[in-house]
Amino acid sequence: MKEASTAAIEEYERQIFDLRQLLEISKSLNSTLDYPILIDSILFTILGQMKVLKAGLFAKKNLDSPSFSLHRNHQGFDLRRDVEYSIPEDHPLVAHFTRAYGCLTLDEIRRTLGSLNGLEGLAALEPSLVIPLKAKGVINGILVIGERIEGSEFSATEREYVINIANLAAIAISNAFLFEMTTTDMMTKLKMKHYFYTVLSERMDRFRTERRPLSVLMLDIDHFKRFNDTYGHSCGDLVLKQTAVVLQESVRPGDLAARYGGEEFCLLLPETDGPHAALIAERIRKSVEANRITYEGRVLGVTLSVGAAEYDPARDVSAKTLLDRADKALYQSKQEGRNRTTLSP
Repeated sequence: MKEASTAAIEEYERQIFDLRQLLEISKSLNSTLDYPILIDSILFTILGQMKVLKAGLFAKKNLDSPSFSLHRNHQGFDLRRDVEYSIPEDHPLVAHFTRAYGCLTLDEIRRTLGSLNGLEGLAALEPSLVIPLKAKGVINGILVIGERIEGSEFSATEREYVINIANLAAIAISNAFLFEMTTTDMMTKLKMKHYFYTVLSERMDRFRTERRPLSVLMLDIDHFKRFNDTYGHSCGDLVLKQTAVVLQESVRPGDLAARYGGEEFCLLLPETDGPHAALIAERIRKSVEANRITYEGRVLGVTLSVGAAEYDPARDVSAKTLLDRADKALYQSKQEGRNRTTLSP
């Protein structure tokens, strides 16, 4: 009787400890809306809490992605170049996780679905456990973890615990997606103007105190109206999207690209002085010019005019002041023949 009572007390204490751990995990995961940072937080939490050597997350690259792709911040997995690490959104595994509760081993998935067809990327990872991230009945990620450090299998209690962590992670990802929706231009997938202003203002305050360089670029698609007038608005939309792709591929970690309005874009370049900003602008301008866009069999030549300005605390009392200087430099590029970069004095 005494042994049973002791076991019950120990189980009760374990549950209290787990609840406290989950509360701390929830606070940690909901402390950021920055998606890459959130993914890192989820994975490092799993590594520590579950005592595993490997962890990865299949997530959507953007809001309308048709599949879940293994996020680049995976931990411990050795990837093969000949394997596509993705899970289609309409795959039976996603449907199963949507309607059923729990997590599965790879063998359990094979028995449940009858095969691993369409899950070659998942199978190549050889996970010990596959856990859905589900918020309000919707799957927004699939977590995979490798073998445990001590090599033993996961108990039913441990499975329940990792599901609870996954549920907290799903809520955090859902919040990050909502934030993404309110700050992202849906056509170009770049950030919106109001978000750019907010971040720029914050960076200016910090960089003024720390006396570090910061620059901005204003970029405008040359003769954009001609694309709409000649080929229609669907052509103009394509030009905007393709130009935005080049911008995204050209920015460095820590830079911020946004759609300023219409056919105009802006870039925030931290740790960058004016001359280096002009070099970056030229690289982007040349990349856009070299990127041939095809519309209904026609190859379109797209060019950019760019204005660059370095933050000067003595002159730039606000984000608007700095952007106005970059915009004046952009206007000068237009006046001097377009398809060029001008650095504000």
